[in-house]
Amino acid sequence: MQNNHFSTVLCPHEDICEMSMITASLWVRRGAAAAFPARYEVNEKELARISRLAKLQLEDAKDDLSEAQNGHPERDSGRDSSDDEEVEEEDVKMTTSNGDADNDLKEYDLDTYDDEQIPQEGQVLDMFGSLAYHQSNADDPYITMQGDDEEDEEREDLQVLTTDNMVVAAKVEDEVAHLEVYVYEDEADNLYVHHDYPLPAIPLCVEWLDLPVGRGKPDASSSGNYVAVGTLDPDIELWDLDMIDSMYPNAILGQGSLGEDSSKADPDTEHKKKKKRKKSKKVNDNYHVDAVLSLAANRLNRKLLASASADKTVKLWDLTTQQCAKSFSYHTDKVCSIAWHPEEATVLLSGSYDRTVVAADLSLMEAVIGRWGVESDVETVTWDPHDPNYFYVTTENGMIHYHDKRTAPFSPENTKPVWTLQAHNASVSAFDINPVIPGFLATGSTDKEVKLWNVQPNGPSMVVSRNLGVGKVFTTRFAPDKEVAFRLAVAGSKGAMQIWDTSTNPAVRNAFAGRVGPTPLADEGKERVVGMDEDSSDDEDEGGVEPGGDAVQVDDGWESMDEV
Repeated sequence: MQNNHFSTVLCPHEDICEMSMITASLWVRRGAAAAFPARYEVNEKELARISRLAKLQLEDAKDDLSEAQNGHPERDSGRDSSDDEEVEEEDVKMTTSNGDADNDLKEYDLDTYDDEQIPQEGQVLDMFGSLAYHQSNADDPYITMQGDDEEDEEREDLQVLTTDNMVVAAKVEDEVAHLEVYVYEDEADNLYVHHDYPLPAIPLCVEWLDLPVGRGKPDASSSGNYVAVGTLDPDIELWDLDMIDSMYPNAILGQGSLGEDSSKADPDTEHKKKKKRKKSKKVNDNYHVDAVLSLAANRLNRKLLASASADKTVKLWDLTTQQCAKSFSYHTDKVCSIAWHPEEATVLLSGSYDRTVVAADLSLMEAVIGRWGVESDVETVTWDPHDPNYFYVTTENGMIHYHDKRTAPFSPENTKPVWTLQAHNASVSAFDINPVIPGFLATGSTDKEVKLWNVQPNGPSMVVSRNLGVGKVFTTRFAPDKEVAFRLAVAGSKGAMQIWDTSTNPAVRNAFAGRVGPTPLADEGKERVVGMDEDSSDDEDEGGVEPGGDAVQVDDGWESMDEV
């Protein structure tokens, strides 16, 4: 599940363009990434395709320039014949003066001034006397470190160990959108950028995929390390996280789809599709026509990916064919969050700006099996992984709703949640449930606070509240592995990624020590936050943790809350 807190910003926003921010993130479980990522190689065929794409982009730029000039004929209408004559006279004068200068410089033979004779192999260079030139470094007795050693060192730097986690962040920096792939080394308290990918527009959501895409039809036993990205553009891009230096996604879902193998796409065809897409905004059953706000991969049927859009539709994609299998329009406003049921492969939960949450069985003609109402726009919807009969809803008003799917109301107005909680005074823009530790919730808000919650049978209570110095909080994600179950990735409007070891907080240890089983707890001491140095342009009086390359120590302390 991926929530989208930018679903109200469906065009480039001033705040987004002027700062560095992380809009969404995800963890990759240990062992899923390749130990040694492959490097993207540009062969002759790919180079030819890139050249044609560049040519098409240049033609587009020329067309845009021509349209802009034709749209302002008054710029040329004000010039009369006398102006043209003056310009011609100036051109004649400049030509004459340039010709005289060229004649004066001929005697210096400047045209061949920079030409050098290339020495033959083994030839002594006159300037240095005994310094010889060798075509290959292997033939030079003075070069002891050959290229293989450098390649081995680079390969070692790119290695991802089985004890490492990848963390993927969707980032906007100085109006440039890209995916940053971090490697988190828990034992070393180290977080660093491993590689990144360019994106065509502001990213809004990301989802991890374990099915290879874009390289023919995968078999049922194949696995991979991929990410799906939704942006302000209506297309969904699929990237291979085990491939570095990639210039283009492995596949595209949408009107700009390149088919089952993106590398075989004809740029001329792609160009025509893009031109057509600019003109067409009509909602249809084949692709989205507005921003993609949320993505959800089906863990029980790996070939299925669901997407939600500002065009008010939910679409189901077949990753083996990269085509839309079904489209649903059971919401009346933007669909901002979706989540697959953990045990029922055909049941999808969705939340919308129409202030309703829908549980739908996508295998049925009448898909909707329950509809619940909330008091304000939905921010996120999430199934409880520890009891899939229940689900959570967070809203723009800072509320959390906890519902039982078995007691769907007759109408949204008659909705009765199991409990509700005023978690923040501002929008609950980030929410996650610990997949290992039952009842352990994390919320983040545009009020810049991150809060941890303990959900018990009689209701939730707050364990601790922190300002981690990431600005407005846009994403909070728990690590998926039991060895690092207490690690929480937090990021927001400052563009800084922070990994908080919540087990270093005494209140967290007291609340969840009896539920962790073999999961290791941190020793007594200061709180630990591992982060990256990024934009720190916000006010310095915010408090909390300042981003840093090393582990940051945080004062002990927690703030309790009456149980609901």
